[in-house]
Amino acid sequence: MLYWLTALSDGGDAFNLFRYITFRAGGSFLTALLFGFMFGRPLINVLRRKQGKGQPIRSDGPEGHFVKAGTPTMGGLLIIAALTVATLLWARLDNQYVWMVLFVTLSFAAIGFADDYAKVSKQTTAGVSGKVRMLLGLLVAAVAGYWGASLHPEGLTNQLALPIFKDTLVNLGVLFVPFAVIVIVGAANAVNLTDGLDGLAIMPVMIAAGAFGVIAYAVGRVDFTSYLEVHYVPDTGEILIFCAALIGGGLGFLWYNAPPAAVFMGDTGSLALGGALGAIAVATKHEIVLAIVGGLFVVEALSVIIQVLYFKRTGKRVFLMAPIHHHYEKKGWSEPQIVIRFWIISLILAMIGLATLKIR
Repeated sequence: MLYWLTALSDGGDAFNLFRYITFRAGGSFLTALLFGFMFGRPLINVLRRKQGKGQPIRSDGPEGHFVKAGTPTMGGLLIIAALTVATLLWARLDNQYVWMVLFVTLSFAAIGFADDYAKVSKQTTAGVSGKVRMLLGLLVAAVAGYWGASLHPEGLTNQLALPIFKDTLVNLGVLFVPFAVIVIVGAANAVNLTDGLDGLAIMPVMIAAGAFGVIAYAVGRVDFTSYLEVHYVPDTGEILIFCAALIGGGLGFLWYNAPPAAVFMGDTGSLALGGALGAIAVATKHEIVLAIVGGLFVVEALSVIIQVLYFKRTGKRVFLMAPIHHHYEKKGWSEPQIVIRFWIISLILAMIGLATLKIR
């Protein structure tokens, strides 16, 4: 919205700053951060009053989690509100990639909110039917996949770009939209599975958002793509505004989610943020790189899949408990140990993912 102040610029005044994506990204970050600090405590107080007993705790979960009983959930509302306000304020509103990513984020937030509401209102860990959530997620992701494909330049439409291998594209044709659906829905559910300890999911999400903010900015500039020999995707640079807002909103949330958490993110936040990362990967043609940058989420999801399949086949468990962060809880690691070590792993993976921009 503030971009339109450039119409008042003569090219040499303060209004000219709004032409620069990096300047607006900084403004977006600060706006979302201040929003989180200003409205975090009031929102938590409202959630606590409305929810009463807070988020139900799994009876078969780690013993240390029972002390968290009474903690309110749906804290993801703070992040989603902060990043939405900041993005609408600082991004170019004529950019379709921004609207695509916001569409996925808000749609998955609505799905997650319905699930959280069902849990707290019925005081059960079973919320909205898994089939219903999956069907709605598939529909949202299909719309986003088709939308993204229609925005890509002619030479990249329905193409899968491979990292490291320059100028290498795989034509998926009609399979591109189903592939995009898998990326978006898979990312949403992987982040959702990771969200099991105080602060565990939000920091890796912010790290991934930072990495993809850099990627979006780079692939949206023809001079950068020419130097790096990556595929040029016009107009994706504006996604950096969204990523900066996500990081700012995430930090505002983390202020209250740091152990012991005053509020949980809930499915409202985890599904929305995971879906957003998937949508950004599709928009920037870096779907495979998401599996590297978000490698922690991939491992968390795989640990559940492996556990379920192996148990059905043999009646035995590979992990003491899945997702894998609960396995380490059962082994005696403290919650801060798990969280901080997983943060470190996420940062390493993000650096590896960013390295693919240069390694060709």
